[in-house]
Amino acid sequence: MPPGEGEPRVYEIRIHGCPNIEETLALQDPITRLLCPDPDHTPPCDVPWSFALAADETDDDSTTLVLGVYTTKGQATQAANRVRTLALGARLIAVSEGDAGEWEELVEQHRLERGLR
Repeated sequence: MPPGEGEPRVYEIRIHGCPNIEETLALQDPITRLLCPDPDHTPPCDVPWSFALAADETDDDSTTLVLGVYTTKGQATQAANRVRTLALGARLIAVSEGDAGEWEELVEQHRLERGLR
């Protein structure tokens, strides 16, 4: 791990401004292919990830797709930059530290896949 990367933890990549739930859910497939181009690869994933939906705090009429990742801050920022390359229009994409309690499956996936206790 490069100096200054820190320990892995949960980060949230929020994709704001989705006009409806259908469009929000439709973003999951291209983001999944971006994060994991070979779904049949041998574990572990480089970056454990999962999706959730949230109310958009920037626009009452929109939905936010939340991509939870368990990684370092630098890798979370790189993942967010890769998501931006999907030409998601004028949507705001923000990265912040997440609550590990809300993303327990990511923490557990990281532990299991790396043989940690």
